[in-house]
Amino acid sequence: MEMKRINAGKLRAIGYDARDRMLRVEFDDGSAIDYSGVGNEVWRKLSTSGAAWSYYRDNIEDEFTGRRDVVRKPTSRADLEDLFKPPGGDAT
Repeated sequence: MEMKRINAGKLRAIGYDARDRMLRVEFDDGSAIDYSGVGNEVWRKLSTSGAAWSYYRDNIEDEFTGRRDVVRKPTSRADLEDLFKPPGGDAT
């Protein structure tokens, strides 16, 4: 699912899978919620809203069943280097 980065209230990213009718919203605290049974019209309105946080709170949050998840942190070069350091030493 392709995510659209936004900065609206606590929302940081939104994405939609039309085939599965699944909406994913990601929040500023690193949490995410996947909502099932969301129609294309709701996605269109959320993704084009000038007040996405308000639209989310008014039309999605309590209207659809959500499943909590966490946002995966992108792997950085430093994370990978830490993985391959010899025990007790620096990678060289």
